[in-house]
Amino acid sequence: MAATDWDEATFEAHRPLLFSIAYRMLGSASEAEDVMQDAWLRACQDEHADVRSPRAYLTTIVTRLCIDHLRSAERTRMEYPGPWLPEPLAEPNQESVELASSLTTAFLVLLEQLAPTERAVFLLREVFELDFDEIARSVGKSEAKHAADPHARARPAARFASALHRVAS
Repeated sequence: MAATDWDEATFEAHRPLLFSIAYRMLGSASEAEDVMQDAWLRACQDEHADVRSPRAYLTTIVTRLCIDHLRSAERTRMEYPGPWLPEPLAEPNQESVELASSLTTAFLVLLEQLAPTERAVFLLREVFELDFDEIARSVGKSEAKHAADPHARARPAARFASALHRVAS
C-alpha cells in the first residue's frame, strides 16, 4: 500500500487501538492525541512504505513515536515527589472497562519503572496480545536477541511483583 492509498477511513478504523497504545504508554490523553496526529502525518508522508498490514504498520508508528516521546521526557523530566497517575479520559470510549482494569495502581507503578522500550514491549504483549515478531518489528529490535535471554522475559514480571508488593504494603 503506497502513501496515496491511505485514506482517513483506514486510519480511523485502527484509531481505538492506536489511541489505547499511546494512552497506556504515555499516561496522558493530550499527549496520546498528539502522537495520533503525528502517526497520521507519518503514514501519509511515507511514500516508499510497502504496507502489508495497516494495523501492524500503524502500531509500529505509534509505538516508536511513544518511545521517542518517553525518551525525550526522561531527559527533560523535573523531579516530582508524588506518584505518577495517568490523566483521566474526558469522554469514555468503547473499551473504558478494559482500560480501567488495565490501569490498576500496581500496573501503573510497573509501567513507571520500565524503560520506554520495555514499556512498549510489555503493553503490546500483555495488554494487546501481539505476537513477539510483530512487537520486535514495532520497537525495532530483534526477537531472537531477546528470546535467547531467559531473564529478559522475567524482568517485567519481577518488576510487577515488586510493584504489587509495594502497593499492597
